[in-house]
Amino acid sequence: MNNGNEQYLIALAGNPNCGKTTLFNAVTGARQHVGNYPGITVEKKEGFYQLNGSRLRLVDLPGTYSLTAYSLEELVARDFLVQERPEVVLNIVDACNLERNLYLTVQLLELGIPVVLVLNMVDAAESRGIEIDVEELSRRLQLPVVPTVARTGRGKDDLLSTAARMASEKRGWAPLHISYGPDIDPALDEMEKEIARLSFLTEALPSRWTALKYLEADEQVIAKGRETHPELSSRLEAIAARLTDHLQKTLESYPEAIIADHRYGFIAALLKGGVVTEKNKSDRLYLSDQIDRVLTNRLLGPVSMMLILYMVYQFTFNYSALPVQLVESAFSMLGNRMDALLPEGLIKSLIVSGIIDGVGGVIGFVPLILFMFFAIAFLEDTGYLARVAYMLDRVFRTFGLHGSSVMAFIISGGIAGGCAVPGVMATRTLRSSRERLATLLTAPFMNCGAKIPVFAMLIAAFFPKNRASMMFLLTLLSWMAALFLAKLIRITILKGPSTPFLLELPPYRLPTFKGLLIHTWERTWQYVQKAGTIILAISILFWALMTFPGLSEKKKVRFEEARQEILAGVPPELREMTARGAPEGQTIPAVVADARERILALDHEEAQTALKDSFAGRIGTAMESVSRWSGFDWRTNVALLSGFAAKEIIISTLGTAYSLGKVETGDDLSLSERLSNDPLWNPLKAFAVIVFIMLYAPCFATITCIIKESGAWKWGVFSMVFNTSVAFLIAVLVYQGGRWLGLGT
Repeated sequence: MNNGNEQYLIALAGNPNCGKTTLFNAVTGARQHVGNYPGITVEKKEGFYQLNGSRLRLVDLPGTYSLTAYSLEELVARDFLVQERPEVVLNIVDACNLERNLYLTVQLLELGIPVVLVLNMVDAAESRGIEIDVEELSRRLQLPVVPTVARTGRGKDDLLSTAARMASEKRGWAPLHISYGPDIDPALDEMEKEIARLSFLTEALPSRWTALKYLEADEQVIAKGRETHPELSSRLEAIAARLTDHLQKTLESYPEAIIADHRYGFIAALLKGGVVTEKNKSDRLYLSDQIDRVLTNRLLGPVSMMLILYMVYQFTFNYSALPVQLVESAFSMLGNRMDALLPEGLIKSLIVSGIIDGVGGVIGFVPLILFMFFAIAFLEDTGYLARVAYMLDRVFRTFGLHGSSVMAFIISGGIAGGCAVPGVMATRTLRSSRERLATLLTAPFMNCGAKIPVFAMLIAAFFPKNRASMMFLLTLLSWMAALFLAKLIRITILKGPSTPFLLELPPYRLPTFKGLLIHTWERTWQYVQKAGTIILAISILFWALMTFPGLSEKKKVRFEEARQEILAGVPPELREMTARGAPEGQTIPAVVADARERILALDHEEAQTALKDSFAGRIGTAMESVSRWSGFDWRTNVALLSGFAAKEIIISTLGTAYSLGKVETGDDLSLSERLSNDPLWNPLKAFAVIVFIMLYAPCFATITCIIKESGAWKWGVFSMVFNTSVAFLIAVLVYQGGRWLGLGT
């Protein structure tokens, strides 16, 4: 079959929810990596598989219904197929919805790409009484057809062997030729001849396929055509315009609609004559339909959704509590160990306060993030999150948004643990520019994965008995704030009607444990990488800002004189005991104990003064004249300022601030414990801080994404100013309202 040293590029293509990624995970397992397509933020997955000496490089393309490039996912998938020219495309189709899924197959065959048709979920089809004659379907399509069950691995070996064999043959494939009727075929033939005669774009695309793209008004192909051969492109556009005008007058339709109808007609004919038979066909409800009767019911659906969300938080906090405690204890022990080993000085301060206490506070919540991502991956892979979007469509339209906005909110962290950057990018599927802008401006209000550790830390400090309930409440508050602010934006600066929403609900499926682990690990590892790079760098930066310029000589002298004054009241023979403590088994005299206590208080005052006199302290203190209305002290101000870079850094900045500002007493308190013991903090202030963090300006990465997606700097600036203003106003109302009710004492 091969010489044993070949590498073959194999692409996996298919509709969303066809089991494509499940199959990809089953084949590649840990031998995969996730990145982005060059210059594009759509996720790219690659993996490798060794088979009989051949190396298969598998690429999981974004899920897409067609290759007509209406969405970014379709564009990315098509560009990869055209430019990379994989040896084989594994086209995964849902055996339960074969007719709809074959629409993409037809387009792949028209592109002239070698295809292996993968009939996935044949077990589900069999349970529904659907029988598919695999051999006859293969004969009619003139390509290999392999039945599989990606979830269990059934058919995987046969599929990979077939793909490797096809790739090694390297034989040319003639593009599929479909008749599109008496109106379109003559125009198509005329365009195809012109394209072939001048070799127009034929180095990458079949002539007939290029002609079809002109008739379908494909903007990308037409733009490339105008750049390559303006004169011929104009002639092709004129033919397409003439045909469009004719179809409008005679059939009140467009070429792309007629083309789609004929493709489905081709598919319907293909599946006739016993290729697909359905036994016991009736109006009976399948399992997914039966479950949906409850989970998407107008009354029971929202209640179920709230219950499921609450269970996610219960699972996350209950099972992650011990691992979080162990990781925090490990970092505390490491800090104490380094504190004992290293000599006094800047290096010790940097390592203990800047790195260990800073980054350690963020890493400490990795177990919590891991458990939460696992729960969210389970909801995603079962198909439940699509039901959430379906149920919330009516609510979103009430607030001037589109049903597709739901997915942008969910991706941003609407269920918890997402990220605003891909959430903002998900707005590309919205056709209305006003709805799109309103969505990308409000999606950052969701509780993303960067905010969750901050909330968890503050909840552990001030609401330890109601962790899951508090996180559930914060999720509801973030949704309410986002929706009401979206309504405000839609009735003021972005007026306009809402557009209709269409969504396919995939059948419920039981996820594979392997798939869940892969999805969980990918997201958790991204969090860890962020902590090890960006957060480490900014932690060191803020350590420097909170360390320099240090105390003035005048203040140093004053503190040293006060220290000597205290020691002067201790008998000379006991002064060493004041500094080092009593030998083991010996009682400390009262005069020494009093002196030690006073020196400890003086050391604490000196550390606090040095911190407040630092560059960061001066900035935070200057902000106190305004921030005091919301209860924020200067250290909180500095931490919130660092959150503009990334929200997780709030923890590391607070950790550094409270590490530099404390006196070394040998304790190993976590940041949560330090805050709960601080007299300037109380539950009311903590809640005001949480509300502010939930709503204020997105991180720099999200701001950059908003500017890129909106195409204007003004929307990035608007997001920073508007979000922060709203956050501060609400935080002031929470804090001042709580004090008025007597809750701040």
